[in-house]
Order: sequence, then structure tokens, then C-alpha cells
Amino acid sequence: MSRSSIYDILPPWSSRIRPYPPGKPIEEVERELGRSAIKLASNENPLGPSPKAREAIQHYLNHIHFYLDGSGYYLRNELSELHDLLPNQIILGAGSTDLIELVAKTFLAGSADEAITSESAFYMYRLAIEDMGAGLVQTPMRDLTFDLAAIAQAVTACAKVIYLANPNNPTGTMFTADDLDRFFAAIPSRVLVVLDEAYFEYVRRADYSRSVDLVRAGKNLLVLRTFSKVYGLAGIRLGYGMGNPELVECLQRIRSPFNASSVAQVAGIAALGDAEHVAKSVESNSREMKFLTGELTLMGIHYTPSAGNFLLIDTSRDCEEDFIRLLHEGIIVRPMKLYGFPTSLRVTVGRHEENEQFLEALERVLAPQPKVQETGVRR
Repeated sequence: MSRSSIYDILPPWSSRIRPYPPGKPIEEVERELGRSAIKLASNENPLGPSPKAREAIQHYLNHIHFYLDGSGYYLRNELSELHDLLPNQIILGAGSTDLIELVAKTFLAGSADEAITSESAFYMYRLAIEDMGAGLVQTPMRDLTFDLAAIAQAVTACAKVIYLANPNNPTGTMFTADDLDRFFAAIPSRVLVVLDEAYFEYVRRADYSRSVDLVRAGKNLLVLRTFSKVYGLAGIRLGYGMGNPELVECLQRIRSPFNASSVAQVAGIAALGDAEHVAKSVESNSREMKFLTGELTLMGIHYTPSAGNFLLIDTSRDCEEDFIRLLHEGIIVRPMKLYGFPTSLRVTVGRHEENEQFLEALERVLAPQPKVQETGVRR
């Protein structure tokens, strides 16, 4: 098939889509530098997965030639018990990003439909909407946080889905449970709200979330959680959603039957059974977040206070240039120009020694460069 015929059958909206840019692999950076590097770019748990999850994965390797349980029966039952929900209120995904896309596939059907999110929110919301050719509505943030009142005002008769993140990636900011209650009171009940709580376990505020209570109350809400962050299982791609049974049934019709692998499911069950590892991970993040923010304050570098396991750092310089300079120092972070922050980097909270190395490298990168003396010789 020729190039021209492929473009002839391509949906017109697809040419406007800008693919999600993945982070630079640490293996590639180490190959280029010829030495080890530190990855602080993707908000992974620096402590890695639970030892129980590692053991479960190793044990299951002798069974990977079999097809998996496509319904995720055992994991969904574990999750339903954990959250005091029915199993038919749980849906599994290959990471929460899979479910972000699944919602769009299920409920958006072209340009007549609209979906709403915020500017500077997780880029996958925008991609999921644009992939379906639906109208993308983005409202400005207020104080680098989702402006729920502005989103409510943006709802039209065409709006079907709203994507929210709490805390938001990449800003790390959050809204309260009372804010969300007021938001639901201000929007039509027909609109589906997707609430991405990927960093739920890291938040240490009593006013943070009552999202599962809203699910139990039957709200038109899908709450997303993931095993990629605090559980340290980003590489096996496992997430889940919680909603009312009717909503989950609609999503199950469109879901790929094997979207959550067998290895992911057994690892997820084991990870749920290791509360000690989760507590250790949260405590490490809290301690190191305090260290990082304290040192950045002493250095006079502005950052956005974060409820997650990462920081949005504003160096007041071109973020792409600082990203490259830090790469040469063996530190991988994430430039945030794509998200509307041309002078900011997103940095994962790592282990203490990793955070120390990042701060030392950042200090070198931001140090004034010596000026080249002019010789007066014309060429």
C-alpha cells in the first residue's frame, strides 16, 4: 500500500495528535555516557516493588505459557474487599492509562462529543480525547491546581466526560474532598467524571479524598488507582478503576479481555498483602521530600509544594537546556515544556543518595558559566 493511500484513509483529526513523549531510557543514557546514571524522570518508587511481589512473579514464571484469567477474578475480589465494594464495581487495566483510554473509547464518538480537562494536566487525558476525534476543552489552572469551578462552567450539552487528577501530574497540587463534593453539586449527573488518583497513597492530608464513598453513593464517577507508583510495579502495567456497576459493565464491553497480564495480577495481589512495604515507601518519600524542598529553598530555587512523589522545579531557565545539562551529569529528569512550563523540570523524589547527587548536579548546572575573554584579534 502506498503512502498516499494510507493518508487517504486516516481520520482527519489524527494529524493533529501529538504522541505522548516517553522519558529517555536509563540504559540509553548510560550507554551514551559510558557510566551509571540516576533516573528521576517517571515518578517510580525508588525502593522498587514489595519482596512479596518479587517472589510471586518468580513463582509464576512456570505458568506464563497459559492464558490468564481474563476477568481478573482473584485480584478484583481482593480490591473489592480492600475498598468495601462489590467485585462488579472494579475493572482492571494495563496501568491506569489503559483505563483513561478505555473511557474515551466507550463514551466518546467523534466531534459531536466533548470532554473536559485542565491545561497542564496529565497529557494522556488530552490524547485519549483526541484519539476519538472528540472536542477537547481545556480550562486554565488556578494556583497550579484544577479549577473545578471553571470546569463546571465549561460543561455544555455536548460534554460527556471530565478528566480530573488529584494530585495532579506534573504540578503535584491537589483539591480537597469538600471541593469535589461542591463540584458534583455543580455539574449535570449525566456527565462521567474520571478521577485519577495515581498518587493516592502518598498524600498525607485528612481532607484529601472521599472518592470511594462517592462511588458507593452511586455517583457517575470512575476512580482510577495504579500499582505503578507506591507499589513499585510500573513495568508490568497494572491499574484499576472503581465505579458503579452499570458504568463498569459498559466499560467491560469495550475492554480487551487480556489487558491485565497474569504476571501483573499475581504481583498485584502480593503487593496488596504487603502493607509494611507501602508504609516504608510512603515514609521514605515524606522524609526525602522534606530534605529536597529544604535544600532547594536554601539554594533559592522555586518549586511547587507537592502532595505526590515528585516536584515541579522552576529554574527560570530553558528547561530543555537544563535537561540536557543534567543528562551529561548522569541525572535523568523530565522537562515540562509540553505541559506549558518552559522553565520547569519535574523531578521524582528518589533515595537519599540519589537526591544528594541530583542537588549537587543541579548546583553545577545552574552555576554561572565563565565568560570567554576576547583577544581583540579579528578573524
